[in-house]
Amino acid sequence: QVQLVESGGGLVQAGGSLRVSCAFSGSTFSSFSSYAMGWFRQAPGKEREFVATISWGGVSTNYADSVKGRFTISRDNVKNTVYLQMNSLKPEDTAVYYCAAAAKYGSTWSREYRYWGQGTQVTVSS
Repeated sequence: QVQLVESGGGLVQAGGSLRVSCAFSGSTFSSFSSYAMGWFRQAPGKEREFVATISWGGVSTNYADSVKGRFTISRDNVKNTVYLQMNSLKPEDTAVYYCAAAAKYGSTWSREYRYWGQGTQVTVSS
């Protein structure tokens, strides 16, 4: 069974930076490197939205337009961890950030992601 645990959220001022992490644990038959990984976020009163995704080997990435140029997704297949580096943060980036695992790379749809973490809160003050 796959488990995802996010960490690194917190309170930051607008213009600041934050890095959130997601640790993956699975069985012999569910290795981290066999999954594409994604980050989503959900603000109060809004639907969950796609933020970024990265392919199995980390070569390919894709971002939502709202974060392109400010956020960077990366992964370490030795540490079984995916990261989201967030720079130039804005108050509208305030949300619970979730990591998720998918069998195929490229999807921006949450329903394509099979496993989800519990989320970590990111709050950006103005």
